[in-house]
Amino acid sequence: QVQLVESGGGLVQPGGSLRLSCAASGIIVSINTMGWYRQAPGKRREWVATIASSGITNYPTFVKGRFTISRDNAKNTVYLQMNSLEPEDTAVYYCKGTSVLNSMEYWGKGAAVTVSS
Repeated sequence: QVQLVESGGGLVQPGGSLRLSCAASGIIVSINTMGWYRQAPGKRREWVATIASSGITNYPTFVKGRFTISRDNAKNTVYLQMNSLEPEDTAVYYCKGTSVLNSMEYWGKGAAVTVSS
């Protein structure tokens, strides 16, 4: 059974930083594709970052170098470091794992991030 558990969300002021964690079980983060998505109130879920088994990372343009996805293979955990946060980054952030064996997708329950003064 695959479980992805996000943590590290909270309230932060504009310009601040947060690091989200995604603790994985039942799926090995180092050999599968892991990613972060977010969904703001009233909006569709959107892609934020991906890290492939090779370690190659990808981001959408709006991240603008502010976010960094990484992983700790020993802890089987994926991280999202978010810097220079803006109110528009307010959303629930979800961790996603995609199996390289069968392309099944697994989602965590999300971590809420609020950027406000």
